[in-house]
Amino acid sequence: MELDDYVLISALQHHAYCPRQCALIHVEQTFDENLYTLRGHRVHETVNIPEYELIEGVRVERALPLWSHRLGLTGIADVVEFYVDGTPYPVEYKSGPRKPREADELQLCAQAICLEEMTGHSVPTGAIFHHASRRRREVQFGDKLRSLVVKTTQQVRSLLATAQLPPPVADERCPDCSLIETCMPYAITAFTRVSQANDLFRIEGDA
Repeated sequence: MELDDYVLISALQHHAYCPRQCALIHVEQTFDENLYTLRGHRVHETVNIPEYELIEGVRVERALPLWSHRLGLTGIADVVEFYVDGTPYPVEYKSGPRKPREADELQLCAQAICLEEMTGHSVPTGAIFHHASRRRREVQFGDKLRSLVVKTTQQVRSLLATAQLPPPVADERCPDCSLIETCMPYAITAFTRVSQANDLFRIEGDA
């Protein structure tokens, strides 16, 4: 696999949240800021500088590059803690409140799969650090979540290859998305619904 064919781990998170958001960012190179992305940047200021330190015998690496040649994944982990026996424990920083989100767990599991391939150690768990509550939420990397990482990687690779923009989801995810002005989910969905109802683009004589 060529390096250009590697999928960014962050793209998995974007695709799991919304396939159209993933395409706008990774196909059309679109990016806008909103309150949530600005909060995210601020939270990551503390972990975006590559460095390490020892805390009570645990080596803590920040901004650690990751890769999986098996799946063709690459990315950067916010924090990885290495315990005395060498077992990695990835920690992903999020600015939002402490609540489960499959997209975040998928991103963390992809990091774990990379660390397993890089270190040869099993990585059964990791954590998401929610800055708003200053608390961690531990995530178990079971077979279902690992399979979802593989499936989503294939979906993202296909999306990048076809460069097709998926339709908008137009649901409760949209108000929090920084790309809502570019995506126009509600306008496009309404237009599609009206045009289909009125059959505007049917050519006379077609079945």
